[in-house]
Amino acid sequence: MTQLTIVANIIAKTDQIERVKTELLKLIDTTRAEDGCINYDLHQDNNNPAHFLFYENWASREQWRAHMDNQHLKDYLVATEGAVDSFSVNEMSPIG
Repeated sequence: MTQLTIVANIIAKTDQIERVKTELLKLIDTTRAEDGCINYDLHQDNNNPAHFLFYENWASREQWRAHMDNQHLKDYLVATEGAVDSFSVNEMSPIG
């Protein structure tokens, strides 16, 4: 297995920041308990409070993919529908 690092950027609509933040925070404890989760850390930009970033490490890509199919992520998508301006995910591998 090869460790996978995920950097996910979520930009909330300016009038939906607290809603998105509340829903993102709900993901943390459940995700950290998942098989293969090494860390799952949420950050909020100091200059742009609408910008959230998850920095995640997973034991394997397969375990991250299983995470992406879990119900709590589906619930997040329903709860934040129309509240997010943009979302991007970068899959990265440690090299040094």
